[in-house]
Amino acid sequence: MPRYRITIEYDGRNFVGWQSQDNGISVQQALEQAIKAFSGETSLVYAAGRTDAGVHALAQVAHFDLEQDYPDYKVMDALNGLVRPHRVCVLSIERTDEEFHSRFSATGRSYRYKILNRRAPPTVDEGLVWWVPVPLDSEAMHAAAQVLIGKHDFTTFRSVRCQAKSPVKTLDRLAIERNGDHIRIDVSARSFLHNQVRILVGTLRLIGEGKWNAENLKSALEACDRTRGGETAPPSGLYLSAVSYS
Repeated sequence: MPRYRITIEYDGRNFVGWQSQDNGISVQQALEQAIKAFSGETSLVYAAGRTDAGVHALAQVAHFDLEQDYPDYKVMDALNGLVRPHRVCVLSIERTDEEFHSRFSATGRSYRYKILNRRAPPTVDEGLVWWVPVPLDSEAMHAAAQVLIGKHDFTTFRSVRCQAKSPVKTLDRLAIERNGDHIRIDVSARSFLHNQVRILVGTLRLIGEGKWNAENLKSALEACDRTRGGETAPPSGLYLSAVSYS
């Protein structure tokens, strides 16, 4: 039975998230419907990360199996044609063995968060960034954020609805850069807690506004208390940017 590994890009604005639900169309459902229309087969699509409603992907990785053997390019072209008008596309496809699992074989995940930091509201970027109209000091945000690198209990920075067995995670990278009115936050780890990146971003905003410093951030981390962290940034600015495999 052929197993196909695909890399996907999608605009999360009109999806209820990755996972199939009863309250609207999901990315998973849109792809599974396209597979069914192409092959006549019912196949489950498994992703490296289950993004929430409104969250985007630049390079989500997923896999699925088919009974019939098709050339890779034919599967890719068929899915990209049949998944329309949903804003999702397959960027690449390759055959892989049955040992590969998009989620459990992953050794790292990277997310990017985009902030539009200007007085004027977004137009072409609406729904694709977090608009913050007050000035932010991105250099101060980056410097303070380095206290979060490494292995920590991230209870302060996870949703109260998080179902992970342990709040301990290891952040490998957290970098913040400004380009004009745009601030980009890149964060990498093997795995993340529910809403961890969005809560980190919401907390770092306090530093950018000058309300907090690195010591405040360290104290919040060590408190292991969600009420000690900042707000949860909106999903509009969050992108799954890369998934790594050994």
